[in-house]
Amino acid sequence: MYSLLKPLLFRMDPERSHDLTLGQLAWLGKSPLKGLIAQSVADKPVERMGLTFKNPLGLAAGLDKNGACIDAFAAMGFGFIEVGTVTPRPQAGNPKPRLFRLPKANAIINRMGFNNLGVDNLVNNVKAANYRGILGINIGKNKDTPVEKGTEDYLICLDKVYGHASYVTVNISSPNTPGLRSMQYGEAFDELLSSVKARQLALADQHGRYVPVVVKIAPDMNDEELQSVADCLRRHHMDGVIATNTTLARTGVEHLKHGSEAGGLSGRPVRALSTQTVTKLKGMLAGELPIVGVGGIDSAQSAQEKLNAGADLLQIYTGFIYQGPALVKAIVDGIE
Repeated sequence: MYSLLKPLLFRMDPERSHDLTLGQLAWLGKSPLKGLIAQSVADKPVERMGLTFKNPLGLAAGLDKNGACIDAFAAMGFGFIEVGTVTPRPQAGNPKPRLFRLPKANAIINRMGFNNLGVDNLVNNVKAANYRGILGINIGKNKDTPVEKGTEDYLICLDKVYGHASYVTVNISSPNTPGLRSMQYGEAFDELLSSVKARQLALADQHGRYVPVVVKIAPDMNDEELQSVADCLRRHHMDGVIATNTTLARTGVEHLKHGSEAGGLSGRPVRALSTQTVTKLKGMLAGELPIVGVGGIDSAQSAQEKLNAGADLLQIYTGFIYQGPALVKAIVDGIE
């Protein structure tokens, strides 16, 4: 079905196409016609963070920011689904246009800016979903919250999503919220993780259930910065790390239409950079934290590359946009 719809969708404005598709998926996921998007995918269980994933391939955050299409994506065979990024208050995001396709590079540039309907809306959507598999909820800060008060936004979101998530992702690596990436470094990072860990443990007591917290990092760090991040993750006993978010680099796409647009670049051009980060993290973390590898995965071969580099789990986004649900089956069936 996707191969028939894709030419039409790709003739439309990218964000309009995205919104239209999500609207249809939200409806399909709740309808008797859900079978039109369902497919059988091999069971390849993976146990990490005290959770059992039915296969190691997940949907990355950013595609379903408000958690409106959880049941539809579940039907496609993902081993886990991550929704968000969600912020305490609704926000419109950055001015349009803010989403650009680079088909010749199988890539996307976005500067969406955490556009979402707010954490309360997402929680309601999660409650309404029938999906009972592994669900990650990705949290961030509002654009107008000063960076020095950013930790408060993460704690607000953590409080509200904790009882509804299988794991929670702290997103401090989007390049599209001013100052956000500065929270990955030094005292700001230390303070954030310390506060999040303390709140996580308090919530575990309150709910009688321990929900893992992972941190999503950028691919644009040098070795010293990455080592500092790894040390901080270990020191605060975080439960995992997602490597990586989009990149600010434009290597290989400078000559393409939209290649110089501001925002984060995802898809095939970030593949090598993301894999290098996974490889380095594997050594720096000394096996103490599981790694979710994401960035440029668009085939079973590129998925296996991430696993061989040290990833425990995988996520896709841009490859899914270009290939549709068939990519899920191809990867899960094709990886070792």
